[in-house]
Amino acid sequence: MALSPEMMLEMYRKMVTIRTFERFAVQEFHAGNIPGVVHAYIGEEAVAVGVCTALKVTDKIVSTHRGHGHTIAKGADIKLMMAELFARSNGYCHGRGGSMHIADFGVGMLGANGIVGAGMPIATGAALAAQLEGSDGVAVAFFGDGASNEGAFHGSLNLASIWKLPAIFVCENNGMAIGVPASYALSVEDVSSRSVSYNIPGITVDGSDVIAVYEAVEQAVLRARAGSGPTLVECKTHRWRGHAEQKTASDEAPPDGSNAEFDPIPKLASRLLEQDIATRSSLNGIESEVETAVEQAVEFARTSPMPKPEDALLEVFAP
Repeated sequence: MALSPEMMLEMYRKMVTIRTFERFAVQEFHAGNIPGVVHAYIGEEAVAVGVCTALKVTDKIVSTHRGHGHTIAKGADIKLMMAELFARSNGYCHGRGGSMHIADFGVGMLGANGIVGAGMPIATGAALAAQLEGSDGVAVAFFGDGASNEGAFHGSLNLASIWKLPAIFVCENNGMAIGVPASYALSVEDVSSRSVSYNIPGITVDGSDVIAVYEAVEQAVLRARAGSGPTLVECKTHRWRGHAEQKTASDEAPPDGSNAEFDPIPKLASRLLEQDIATRSSLNGIESEVETAVEQAVEFARTSPMPKPEDALLEVFAP
């Protein structure tokens, strides 16, 4: 499906929302207001938005430890997300999941996951469920270059292939698994080349180009809905910050970014301006609206109630 001007503007809004949400999340973490950990998605926004724009609300995604961007791109409520980061009782998981375990089944977000590679079997199961139900549903697993060396990667791709499951495996290759370079840890230059072992299509795209990501995933979605099986899509991308935020003096004043060459947001902005889809003023308006919305989400989280000790066992056991 060709992207309409409205869809492209919504892509821009979602990427700006992710960037702004992450900027505030990093600031609040360093201010001591967010417990646990924060893995910022800054710089990788085009992958989540490009992928999720090609999906229906009813399609499923499974995320990683770096899952805020995927969750926002799939349509989650940023107020409930921020409340979860703040460990408040009205967060998505009532303050129990935190940054790495946000889920919103209502928009098809089956959860972030702190275990490297663990989302792929879950997405494979979701794809099997769609197949057994006879629906045209699709399941997407996001994972990093490091996870492509896990057994879960190989088992999931093999099973999805032999059963022709409607699954799409999206590798966000940012070139670094915590601190281990992909150039050292991977036996291949492109993760997508591993698709040959499972007799499925594999494609590598520029992960800073949201349109390129969308077009690649759209074809994978069409293939999956037609019953032709899974696709492996590798997005070469760049994370601007460290693996996770660290409470050190050198990390207290986080920059907005230092990789302008690979910044997906101005890249899309240039296209919108060149095609007369937007003006600089209208884009500034979107950015201002998003800034206000995220500020409101932070205030919502700050003023939300803390969980009560007696709530610890709620929703743990099935009724």
